[in-house]
Amino acid sequence: QVQLVESGGGLVQAGGSLRLSCAASGRTFRNYAMAWFRQAPEKEREFVAAIGWSGGTNYADSVKGRFTISRDNAKNTVYLQMNSLKPEDTAVYWCAAGTYYGLTYPNGYDYWGSGTQVTVYS
Repeated sequence: QVQLVESGGGLVQAGGSLRLSCAASGRTFRNYAMAWFRQAPEKEREFVAAIGWSGGTNYADSVKGRFTISRDNAKNTVYLQMNSLKPEDTAVYWCAAGTYYGLTYPNGYDYWGSGTQVTVYS
């Protein structure tokens, strides 16, 4: 049982940065693998990044080298630091929690936040 709430989205110029946060309820947060997904208009929801219980990470090729996922288990929070943003990064970003680390498909996750909008303009 996990409730996830995303924050930190907004409007940013291409080349700029944003940091998304996902706050989770409960003190068993550290038992879950976490991930970020995104969905652009007229597109399927796609995997962005994942982080395991002990901090191992995985990234989509499209964001590798630009985005960093991290977690603070003491704060029950996962972050997505987004640098060198591009207009094609514009999407609703979703935080997700699940049992197994590294899954790249939405059905692999049990709990979802409500999403936060990221808009990148040129």
